[in-house]
Amino acid sequence: MRVVFAGGGVIALLTALECLSAGHEVVLADQADIPFSGATSFDRHRVLRASQAGDPATTAAAVGAHHAWIELEHRLATSFYEQVGALTALPAPEAAAARELLTAAGSKAEVLGADELAAEFPHAGFVPGTGAIFESHAGVLLADRVLTACATRLRWHANAELHPHRKVTGIDADRAEVRLADGETLRGDAVLVAAGPWSRELLAPALSRELVLHRQTMLYCDVPPADAAAWAATPAITSLGSDGGAWLVPPVAGTPLKLSAASACRVVDEIGGATVPSWWREHLIDTFATLIPGFRRDWLVDTRDCHYLARRSTLGPMLAVLGDRVLTYAACGGSSFKFAPLIARSLAARLTGADPVTTGLEPLDRPLVRAGGAHPIRPALRGVS
Repeated sequence: MRVVFAGGGVIALLTALECLSAGHEVVLADQADIPFSGATSFDRHRVLRASQAGDPATTAAAVGAHHAWIELEHRLATSFYEQVGALTALPAPEAAAARELLTAAGSKAEVLGADELAAEFPHAGFVPGTGAIFESHAGVLLADRVLTACATRLRWHANAELHPHRKVTGIDADRAEVRLADGETLRGDAVLVAAGPWSRELLAPALSRELVLHRQTMLYCDVPPADAAAWAATPAITSLGSDGGAWLVPPVAGTPLKLSAASACRVVDEIGGATVPSWWREHLIDTFATLIPGFRRDWLVDTRDCHYLARRSTLGPMLAVLGDRVLTYAACGGSSFKFAPLIARSLAARLTGADPVTTGLEPLDRPLVRAGGAHPIRPALRGVS
């Protein structure tokens, strides 16, 4: 079976690897390099943690993703998962509930009181009086290494074709064909449109309107040499307990300290330029100057804006059937990256006619709704979330 992929981000790359493992041929086309440094999934690092308040199924899925990433490291014979753990600021009752949820899912967790947290991580900037939940089965995924390792494996595989710098301009859902800007058509037995901010126009208007574009600003910092040891021993911190939702990724494996906040994420109409708007950069500098002791502007070595799509009704990803043999999956920023190995297994099964295993992720496991097309849906593609 021949599966064609429109897009070269983490979902397309991992799904292609799953298809290859099942004995199928794969073809990938992307508008830029594969991997593309401007893609949503390309970054220095992404946080992997399991705790999802009040959601046992998604928490269990995240624990499964933790083990799946370790397995993928072994398959690709490389290292990209720094298991430094994760801290999330929570009030004491919520932290205790989170620990119970994680324990039930087969993970390890510890509740830290406010005094203990302040004593162990005085440099991190937790809001005074805040406690936290610490997850040991968590850490930092080195995203750029993940994508490079996947692309390298595909590039040297006899049953894989990569077509970088070949923009996809159209999808024929009835014929399972992908049209390229240079006039060529890629034909397959199935197609996955790994929809990102640059490819919404490939979808039908009803689907495209359901996807909302977000833009997030991030700061990258070099910590002072005197603080380097403390920061090197710091877990990923998904919440510092601030009103603006501040979070950080520690400097692991030679990467810089990464700082951002929920308050620096906004809905936009179109993809902006490469330059980060000064207001948003200053907003984050001011935010962390009030949180991290000794934080100064001269720590800053880079700023970046990333764009990602989210479904309007759920703020999560969207899976859709476009035709008899065509699926589209619109990822949702870091959450889809975290679950990418589980998502890839499910999508590969649907594309190749196998029965998809339950992932614990509602957009993948719920019955799908046909988005359009003239042909009936074969069982392998039953569903659009």
